[in-house]
Amino acid sequence: MNPTELLGELRRVRVVPVVTLPHVRHADPLGETLLGAGLPVAEITFRTPAARDGIATLRARHPELLVGAGTVLDRTTVDHAIDAGAQFVVAPGFNPDVVDHCLERKIPVVPGINSPTGVEAAVARGLPLVKYFPAEASGGLRLLDAMAAPYDGMAFLPTGGLTPENLPDYLSRPHVAACGGTWIASTALLAEGEYEAIGRNARGAVGIAAAAATS
Repeated sequence: MNPTELLGELRRVRVVPVVTLPHVRHADPLGETLLGAGLPVAEITFRTPAARDGIATLRARHPELLVGAGTVLDRTTVDHAIDAGAQFVVAPGFNPDVVDHCLERKIPVVPGINSPTGVEAAVARGLPLVKYFPAEASGGLRLLDAMAAPYDGMAFLPTGGLTPENLPDYLSRPHVAACGGTWIASTALLAEGEYEAIGRNARGAVGIAAAAATS
């Protein structure tokens, strides 16, 4: 998958569950739940030891699921993500070492930014997509709209503080490719095995995205 293909896939799904797996055993039922809800994507964060094996499990058991690696902070984690089968990498900030290593390894990377300086760094490397993070804490849509204006063609993946309540407003922006959400499959829901609740959250997100597309 190249960066343009990833952007197309994200524009299609519109919402990305950002998931921190408590244990690798949660990966398989999570994948099944998301696919059953019509949301075939997940970003698995490297915030727990379960991330690497969780990504590998999802890729092996649910090949139709688009799986990314999140919270990637260094080159070693990039390599672990690729070895596990991740199809894209997401970082909370713009670390040139991480971004350049992803480009060298030919895996799409979505670095985090919350300033024009970050967007400029992405433009300089030919990246078509950046993560706007932490979205709500940085200024929400007011900052995003102002920041996106000079950079025609740059797409954004807002993450951080998004909820079912503010998701429609974010998805209404043409410069927003998709939105990341932790509420869909929170660590607490996974730890408690609440897959029915995760399914409801995922279906709700799909419904919001569908409504935004027609508004």
